[in-house]
Amino acid sequence: MAKTVKDKTEKKTTKKTAQTPKKKTASKTKKVSDKTLIIVESPSKAKIISKYLGSKYKVNASVGHLRDLPKSRLGVDVSNNFEPEYINIRGKAEKIRELKKEAATAKKVLLATDPDREGEAISWHLAFLLGIDPSTDCRVIFNEINKETVREAVNSPRPIDSSLVDAQQARRVLDRLVGYQISPLLWKKVSRGLSGGRVQSAALKLICDRENEIINFVPEEYWYIAADFRDGFVAELSKINGKKAKVSSEDQANSIKNDLSTGSFLVKSVKQGKRQSKPYAPFTTSSLQQDASIKLGFQTAKTMQIAQQLYEGVNIKGIGPRGLVTYIRTDSVRISEQAKFSAKEYINDKFGENYSHNNVFSNKNKATQDAHEAIRPSDVNLEPQNIKDSLTTDQYKLYDLIWKRFLASQMSAAKYDTLAISIENGKYEFKATGSRLMFDGWKKIYVTGDKDVEIKIPELEQGDVLELLNLITEQKFTQPPSRYTEAGLVKEMEDKNIGRPSTYASIISVLIARKYVKREKKTLVPTKLGFDVISILQVYFADIVDVDFTGEMEDNLDLIELGKRDWKQVIEVFYKDFSEELKIAEQEVERIEKEVVLSDEICELCGRPMAIKDGRFGKFLACTGYPECKNTKPIVKTIGVKCPKCGKDIIERKSRKTGKIFYGCSGYPECDVSYWDKPTGEFCPICGSMVVQTKGKNKIKKCSNPECSFKEK
Repeated sequence: MAKTVKDKTEKKTTKKTAQTPKKKTASKTKKVSDKTLIIVESPSKAKIISKYLGSKYKVNASVGHLRDLPKSRLGVDVSNNFEPEYINIRGKAEKIRELKKEAATAKKVLLATDPDREGEAISWHLAFLLGIDPSTDCRVIFNEINKETVREAVNSPRPIDSSLVDAQQARRVLDRLVGYQISPLLWKKVSRGLSGGRVQSAALKLICDRENEIINFVPEEYWYIAADFRDGFVAELSKINGKKAKVSSEDQANSIKNDLSTGSFLVKSVKQGKRQSKPYAPFTTSSLQQDASIKLGFQTAKTMQIAQQLYEGVNIKGIGPRGLVTYIRTDSVRISEQAKFSAKEYINDKFGENYSHNNVFSNKNKATQDAHEAIRPSDVNLEPQNIKDSLTTDQYKLYDLIWKRFLASQMSAAKYDTLAISIENGKYEFKATGSRLMFDGWKKIYVTGDKDVEIKIPELEQGDVLELLNLITEQKFTQPPSRYTEAGLVKEMEDKNIGRPSTYASIISVLIARKYVKREKKTLVPTKLGFDVISILQVYFADIVDVDFTGEMEDNLDLIELGKRDWKQVIEVFYKDFSEELKIAEQEVERIEKEVVLSDEICELCGRPMAIKDGRFGKFLACTGYPECKNTKPIVKTIGVKCPKCGKDIIERKSRKTGKIFYGCSGYPECDVSYWDKPTGEFCPICGSMVVQTKGKNKIKKCSNPECSFKEK
C-alpha cells in the first residue's frame, strides 16, 4: 500500500525536527484556530475557493509537488524492492514551513489537490509532511469549481486512495528506471544531454516509422474515369464486369473510353433512402487536444494550459470568480444527470424540443478514469458570447469549442434524404450519390471538419437513357501516408494506448526540445538525431520502443489504480528483462570505450588524458574522467601555416552544413580568413596572396585570389 512506503531522506528530516528545543512545549501553548485549512495545487484556484467558503476556511496552495525523487541520482533502491527515495524538492522549503505552520494551528486539514493520480499523490506527500494519517477523511475532490460543488465536496471528505497513489508511484518509478539508465548510454554513443524516456521513445518510434513509410513509398498509377451528363450531374466508374473498377494505365483508360463511345448509358436502378448523422460525444482530454489543434491551430501544450485556466476559474463580470469547465484530464465521455437536465432545458428553450435528445455515450477503451465526467461547461447557461469580455481571445475560443461540443452532444441527429443511382453501359457500371439535409439537429451549433455538400441529382427512373456530355479521364497516383500533425499523433497515441492524454502535450514538447523532432508546416518530422536515438534503442531496448509493450504497461498501471495489481510486482516483472538489456548495452559501450584512441592532449580541468570520440559533427576530444569530468573540446589539426592576416595558426575545419573540409584561422571569429583548398604557406609572385594546393588526383598550386591567374603544377 502507498502509506507503507519508506522515505530515507525524510526520516532524517523528521528526526532533526523532533530534536528542536522546546518544539513540543511551544505547540501546547499555541492556540488552535477554529479554521479549516484546505490545500490545493494552484494559487489561482486557492483564491476562488477561498471566496466560496468564507471566513471559517483558510485556503493555501502547494504550487504542485513538494516531494519527489532526487534529480542527482536514480533515487530508487532496486535492491530493496524498488523503494522510492523521496526528498523535499529544492526551493520548496519555505512553502513546506508555511503549510506546516498553518496546519499546526488549524482545526482540521483537508487536501483538495486535482482529482487524478498525480493529484492523489500530491495529497499523499502532503499528508506525510504534515503528519496526517492518510486513512482518515482528509481528502477532498471536486470535478468542477463552483460554489455548490466545492461546498458539497468539503462536507464529504474521504481517505486518500492508496491505489491511485500506487499507480502514480509505479509510473514515476518506471520512468525514472528507464530514463536515468538509458540516457547515459545515449550520451556515450550519440551525444551528451540526450534522454530516452519510456513513453517518449515509443512516440518517437511512431514518428520515425511514419517517415520511413513516406521515404520508402512507391507511388502507383491509376486513372479516374467519370461521366458528365446533360442532366447536370456526374457519375463515377465503379465496376467493370461486376467487379470493382481498377484502371492502372493510359492505354486501359483509352480502351474504356472507346468502348463507352459506342454504347448507351441506361439508368439501372434508383434507390432513395434516409440517413442520420449522430452528434459526437463531449470532449475527453484527447479529443479536446485534437479538435483544438484542427479547428483553432493550438499546439497540445497550449490547449492544456488554457483549459487549465478555464477549469481553475476566471473572474466573470457581474458574476465573480468561477471555474468555467469541469476537470480537464479525463478519459471519460460520461456526463452527470444534472448536466444532462440543464442541457435539455437550454436546448428546448433556445431551439425547440425537437432539437433535444437523450444521447448516451460509452468509452471505447477502459473506463479507469470514469470517476470524472467528460469535459463540459460548468454552467451551460454561461454562453461564450455573453462572457467574451471577461476572457482572453484564446480562452474564449477554447471555451466556445467546449461549450458547443457539449451542447451538440445532447442534441438530435442531423437527418438527410439520400439518392443512389446506378448507370450501366455494357460491361461498365457508374454510380452517383446525392443527399439533401432535411433537419440540421446538432449541426445547428457545431461545425465539423467535414462540410455537407449537397449533390443535386434529377428525378430519374429505371430504364431512362442519359445523354453524355463528356467523359472525364484523369491520371492520378497513390499518395504516401501523411506525416503526423500534433492532432494525428495524439489520436495515434490514444489508439495505441501509449501514455495518457494528460501526458501527450509534455511528450511532444520533450521530443521537440530534445531536437528529436521538428515542426514543419504543422507536421512533426523526425531529425537525424531522432533516427539515431531510435536506431540505438531498437537494438538494445526493443521493449522500450515497442508500441504494444508500452500499451500493455499502461494497462498494468490502470490495474494498479483499480487495486487489482501490486505496483512493486509490476515493476519487478518489467525490471527483470530491462536490467538484462541494460547489462548487454553497458558491456557493448564499455567495449567501444576501451577501443577509443587516446590523444596527446591533457584535460586542463582534471589532468586526465583526452580521448578521441565520434560525434554528430565529426571527431572531438572528451575527458576520460567522464562522468566526474565532462570536459570536451574540438580537435585542432594544424597544417603548419600561419594566417597572413593575424599570424595565428591556420587549422583544418569541417563545415557543419556540408561536412566538407576547409581551412580557417584559429583566431575565428575575430579573424575570418578561410580557404576551401589547403594553404601552402607560400605567397603568389603576381599579387602576393596565399598560394593553395587543390584537392584530387591532379593537384596543382594556384593563387587563392580568384581574380589572379597564377597556377603551378
